[in-house]
Amino acid sequence: MAHANARLTMHGRTLLVRRVRLDGRPVAHVAKELGISRQCAHRWVRRYDEDGWPGLRERSSRPHRVANRTPAAVEEHVVTCRRALRCGPAPIAAHTGVPERTVSRILRRHALPHLADCDPLTGAPIRTGRTSSLRYEHERPGDLIHLDVKKIGRIPDGGGWRAHGRSEQVRGRGIGYDYVHAAVDDHSRLAYTEIHTDEKGITCAAFLTRAAAFFAEAGINRIERVITDNALNYRRSAAFAAAVAALGARQKFIKPHCPWQNGKVERFNRTLQTEWAYRQVYTSNTERAEALQPWMDYYNTQRRHSALDGLPPISRLSPTS
Repeated sequence: MAHANARLTMHGRTLLVRRVRLDGRPVAHVAKELGISRQCAHRWVRRYDEDGWPGLRERSSRPHRVANRTPAAVEEHVVTCRRALRCGPAPIAAHTGVPERTVSRILRRHALPHLADCDPLTGAPIRTGRTSSLRYEHERPGDLIHLDVKKIGRIPDGGGWRAHGRSEQVRGRGIGYDYVHAAVDDHSRLAYTEIHTDEKGITCAAFLTRAAAFFAEAGINRIERVITDNALNYRRSAAFAAAVAALGARQKFIKPHCPWQNGKVERFNRTLQTEWAYRQVYTSNTERAEALQPWMDYYNTQRRHSALDGLPPISRLSPTS
């Protein structure tokens, strides 16, 4: 993986070297094309000249030696005190004579959990923070369906600013928005979408009913729970509550200001924008709308999903289940 602050990926470095060394073009011209400084371009070309193509790989910026690094014996003493005393950096600093800031760095370096995440009696970790490599996932398709609405600007006939650039001719036409309703199954990530002109409760209710029919055709015959954010069209709509009840499901809401609890559909919305809504320049709103269903078919049946070991959502379903 490239360095967090790297301006060029491995492909970009290869492109730089090919244009400079193989095509014989000036470094300054190529650097401007790739959006980097001349110094950066010269550095990568020099590394290629010295080490060949392997020289373009990432190297750690960590120094070979750290003169003022805390000795290993002191670090071990700090870690032992933490485990024995089960206290924070300040008491440990007083007990060991090591500065408090240094104690904090040592604890972080050794990946010791925060005291708030540990059992106060034993010191064993009992909770994880919000940042975690673990994924939650319901065991069966239909256990939980995530719902959300994404609002995107409509495209005027002939194309908007993405086609013609920002100007007075394509700005402020007031043609309104499309509301893309989305439903995502928590276990399989199978998704269903529709474009509507509003996000009213009755519209959301009808969408949920059609989404349930779509999931049933794919083999998800029973929906146990439906989770949404706290928008009024979900929380206070009698029509939406009735639609959930008609499915025999239970309605759930995320905790206020915690959108990650509806993360499956939130992440799907981001993919929807980058791979469908803003993937290409559309010349009309109709053209974009017509491109949605083909992309949805691709998403559900062909697109690789990192949470599914590189398989598409349909791989977790059987039409006969």
